[in-house]
Amino acid sequence: MDIVYILDIIGVFVFATSGVLTAIDNKFDLVGSAVIGFITALGGGTLRDIMIGQTPVGWMYDVNYLWTILAALILSYLFRKRIVKLRRSLFVFDTIGIGLFTILGLQRTLATGLDPAIALIMGMVSAVFGGVLRDVLTNEIPLIFRREIYATACLAGGLVFLLLTKFYDHELLAMAISMGTVFIIRYMAVRYNWSLNLRARN
Repeated sequence: MDIVYILDIIGVFVFATSGVLTAIDNKFDLVGSAVIGFITALGGGTLRDIMIGQTPVGWMYDVNYLWTILAALILSYLFRKRIVKLRRSLFVFDTIGIGLFTILGLQRTLATGLDPAIALIMGMVSAVFGGVLRDVLTNEIPLIFRREIYATACLAGGLVFLLLTKFYDHELLAMAISMGTVFIIRYMAVRYNWSLNLRARN
């Protein structure tokens, strides 16, 4: 079992946990929480695969993704208070997750022969649109439409990956550097309250 697959499963678990906790906060029942957890974890990748014509979508080939979401659902209900206290740790894994999902989505799109610019967008879709669907279904303003730098970090990381793989034949190293780029931008943006908010002048 390679490290990329392990990180992918961890990312799915963290995203699913985020979705379940949001559903619990909004008084969803067990089934509703499971649906929100599933959509948060796999919604972005599913949308990407449909858009690039890759069906059946990726998670359908590996039942471990469903078991991971089930585990996130059960643990979120059993240990909700403890998990909430670990939000800082979850932020770290969430940020690693969006970096990984960005690169995996980008690679999957490139493999179809589509243009790198399209692959960059699809990488971003993979990383953030599960969260967008979660927020829409729980009646919240999606994170990418708020002041926080989120999708921009994914685009920056994806661009770094494209540039590195163009000039150097070290894909794993390029992946690590690109994920690090996403993590640093996202962490610094939250730490120092960076945003791309431009106020309109009267």
